[in-house]
Amino acid sequence: MKANDLGFTTIDLIILVVYLLAVLVVGILFSKKDMKGKEFFKGDGTIPWWVTSVSIFATLLSPISFLSLAGNSYAGTWFLWFAQLGVIIAVPLTIKFFLPIYSRLDIDTAYHYLDMRFGSKGLRILGALTFIIYQIGRMSIIMYLPCVVLSGLMGINVNILIIVMGVIAIIYSYTGGLKSVLWTDFIQGAVLIVGVVFALVYLIGGIDGGIGAIFKEFTQNHKFLAENEVLFDPNIFKTSVFIVLVGAGFNTFASYVSSQDIVQRFTTTTDTKKLNKMMFTNCLLSLFVATVFYLIGTGLSVFYTQNPLPSIAKQDQIFASYISLELPVGITGILLAAIYAASQSTLSTGLNSIATSWALDIQPYISKNIDERKQTKIAQYISLGVGIATIGISILLANGDIKSAYETFNAFMGLVLGVLVGIFVLGAFTKKANAKGTFIGFVVTAIVIAIIKYKVPSISSWSYAIISILVSLVVGLIASSMFKPNKELDERATIYYK
Repeated sequence: MKANDLGFTTIDLIILVVYLLAVLVVGILFSKKDMKGKEFFKGDGTIPWWVTSVSIFATLLSPISFLSLAGNSYAGTWFLWFAQLGVIIAVPLTIKFFLPIYSRLDIDTAYHYLDMRFGSKGLRILGALTFIIYQIGRMSIIMYLPCVVLSGLMGINVNILIIVMGVIAIIYSYTGGLKSVLWTDFIQGAVLIVGVVFALVYLIGGIDGGIGAIFKEFTQNHKFLAENEVLFDPNIFKTSVFIVLVGAGFNTFASYVSSQDIVQRFTTTTDTKKLNKMMFTNCLLSLFVATVFYLIGTGLSVFYTQNPLPSIAKQDQIFASYISLELPVGITGILLAAIYAASQSTLSTGLNSIATSWALDIQPYISKNIDERKQTKIAQYISLGVGIATIGISILLANGDIKSAYETFNAFMGLVLGVLVGIFVLGAFTKKANAKGTFIGFVVTAIVIAIIKYKVPSISSWSYAIISILVSLVVGLIASSMFKPNKELDERATIYYK
């Protein structure tokens, strides 16, 4: 146990500050003067596939996951570990069906695909606006919750943590475009991976019986499933391992296919071999790190049985408390920097993807005949404005007693991509879907999912993405049969292209 109550020393603070400065410097170094147009939005073609792969991993692993995955295991079972296996469904589906489409169309954004498939500027703008609203809400929460936890552990004012995080992300997102974001994401992802692996190794060394004690705890108490947790329920809308795994798979698939922050990584190259390597590497990283987190949770249960907690820590804060109180001076700073890194990589990616989507999907229909330089400058201003707004929203959240309301809001925002991916599946997997029918399918799906969420709580939230896709397909096809297509079908935008 460290001497002070918080466990966060001056040396840890220095390490955290040095780390943040290093990230800022790297972000600026990878920026180029006069970067404009597609170079700002899609990179300059020099970004290695493995950098982009780690960036996808860092973007999807939010700091909330960082704090909660170990807590889930610590609390009892590995039931939600099966949700992490969803990538084994999402990755093959994305590689098989959507990466070839995105590659041959050479899309600029996720919502550019909707325009090319349906010939509809309205659907493109609808997709972009839906994503932007979703992303602003997500970024605000992802800044707010971890900073509240870190503030308690570090003894630093939460507003300062939020502002520092936001300002650094804004600077390199504004100056360097996607290239800076990808390289800084790579660094932050690497820090996160090395940090959690070290934490597991150190934890094992501090347990009487070592790794054997952890596996004994796993087989006796922290099993994959509790007695009330089932592998499969005949009512597939009830929570079970099956629906958690499949539902999480389609949730992740929705992010890969329809969320601009991920699709933007696919636009860095049209080489399908590189794209496939990118996806498989991301899949392996996600599975490996999730398993490490769950082993840490089970290990913490053993550790705190042998070394009782001086005070009761909340489930989702147990790993952060261990980092602060038990790890050596200096290492604590690195691990808390890893939590901070998870927030910052998600934030910088969000800012850049919002700026890109606005500049390429929406601005051209506001300002006609806009050139690349002005387009890039608008994207920078959007990045700056959204960044400042997100900081402000996060500070309001941190200083208001409305956590539960925003957890509900976050859960609702998580439904958005499930609804959005339906129109991508409709476009790729059918030839008859047209713009008007697809729009009707989107609206009906949104209404159905909202009703299910708020009026039918017995239906597992893990099934929302599956239901969204099915409703979009059925309603979209039926509605499309009532209208004539507004453009001739380009089969390159479907899975039927030979």
